[in-house]
Amino acid sequence: MTQTTAAGIRPLDHLVLPTQNLDVARARLSSLGFVVAPTGIHPFGTENCCVFLADGTYLEPLAIGDEQPAMKAIADGNVFVARDRAYRESRGDEGFSAVVLGTDNADADHARYVEAGLSAGDTLSFSRAFTDTTGKSDVAAFKLAFASARDATDAFLFACQRINAPKVDRSALQVHANGASGILEVVAVSDQSAEQIGLISVAVNDSAVDGEVFLLPNATLSVLDPKSFTARFGIPAGSSTKLRFAAIVFAVRSIDVTSRLLAANSIQHDIAGNDIVVQPASGQGAAFIFREIP
Repeated sequence: MTQTTAAGIRPLDHLVLPTQNLDVARARLSSLGFVVAPTGIHPFGTENCCVFLADGTYLEPLAIGDEQPAMKAIADGNVFVARDRAYRESRGDEGFSAVVLGTDNADADHARYVEAGLSAGDTLSFSRAFTDTTGKSDVAAFKLAFASARDATDAFLFACQRINAPKVDRSALQVHANGASGILEVVAVSDQSAEQIGLISVAVNDSAVDGEVFLLPNATLSVLDPKSFTARFGIPAGSSTKLRFAAIVFAVRSIDVTSRLLAANSIQHDIAGNDIVVQPASGQGAAFIFREIP
């Protein structure tokens, strides 16, 4: 993952996809042609089963593994768990709650969020074990800083500083049968986009937004009104929202290979030009769009 200086535009790091059950998420993502990593356990009651991509980004399906420590974490001011709970209470247990941005200084990002009146709470430092496909383990350590609009429960953003990157081999986890090699674009829906553009500008550290499109160093982050979202992807935008992350566009080598895999696994999908559109389902909290990139 490309790291940033204090003045740089933040790159996409990963995406958080709440799910009720990791087994369901693992089965769904595997049927979509992804390799899914072993379950990771957080020290505050949540757990994940990540999908790592060759461009350094990843998906983080997130479930509640142990309710008691999760409730204690919320009471203790853990913003990550509290925002996950707020999302589930607002949108349900399946969805796409957060865009995570890479940083080399989470404290500096937190200070910017506080100054802009957009901090969602205190920073969070934690570590957890990481295991690769061969069973080799190491410890991953992170520091997070959180940004959110006032009274917004459907989406938040946070900066992730990797304090310790696990010394394990992820290469086997990054080769996917569907040909996905990275994330091209993240698409949000908003019926109050002007307010949300300000939030995202602060979070990504870029005031020179091109309309409603943010050009991150390694991906694009777009904000569409509901009508434009439906027109672009041919799927419903859902209920009214200040800000909700709704779709992920993946780069694939061959749309034919991806389409054949989805058909073989009985995954309903639509093809439009160079895009394959798969609507959200249990274990897949966002629309997945697979785009052939030569």
